[in-house]
Amino acid sequence: MNQHGKHGKPAPYALLKRRQVVGGFLAIGGAALWSAAGTAGAATAAPAAGRWDKADSVNGWPVIEQAPEHLIEGAGGTRVACRGGDVATVLLHLARRYHYEVRAIAPGGITGHTTDRALSRRYESNYLSGTAITIFPALYPAGAKGNVYPQDLATIRDILAELEGLVKWGGDLDPVKESHFQIDVAPRDPKLADVAARIRGWESRPGAGAGVVPDVFATRRRLRARDLRNRQNR
Repeated sequence: MNQHGKHGKPAPYALLKRRQVVGGFLAIGGAALWSAAGTAGAATAAPAAGRWDKADSVNGWPVIEQAPEHLIEGAGGTRVACRGGDVATVLLHLARRYHYEVRAIAPGGITGHTTDRALSRRYESNYLSGTAITIFPALYPAGAKGNVYPQDLATIRDILAELEGLVKWGGDLDPVKESHFQIDVAPRDPKLADVAARIRGWESRPGAGAGVVPDVFATRRRLRARDLRNRQNR
């Protein structure tokens, strides 16, 4: 398993996971600004979506038969298949931050594009267009809500806010799927290109981008995350 973050630094997830139980209890009060609604561990019944025969996924992106595999930096050779270009830039940034700050991702811990059109939920059609990924679906199965530690939830909310609402988390969808992340804008949305360009700029500068752990409990970041959640869930 990878033990180093960006630029050879010790991977911050190792420190975070040792403090996770204590940090989770300490974070409960602060995490209330963005904590998911509902009872921890509650499961919701999911109506079957059936077979997806449309040319586009539910987020408006064209279904594709093949998607390139992309390396997740620092994750020990782990790769995920998703649409290339700006979509890949955004989803890989999310996956890298998750790997460094929430839980280390190893091969088998992340999936993306599929050609299987048999779906249980409409939003899973986004896998067909290469615009969605799942991270640890066995730990966060569809229909189970409240399985994310408060500290990890704060980090997920911070990542989503950093991406300016380009990505929707399955923890905010109905039925819930806390392992699911999808592009939440249509093709050619100008914000996608702008944010992807900013991420590529971070990657070229030491001390910026994924692998540099921010204080996700800082007031400014918490308020930014809360505001995004309120906008997305209106």
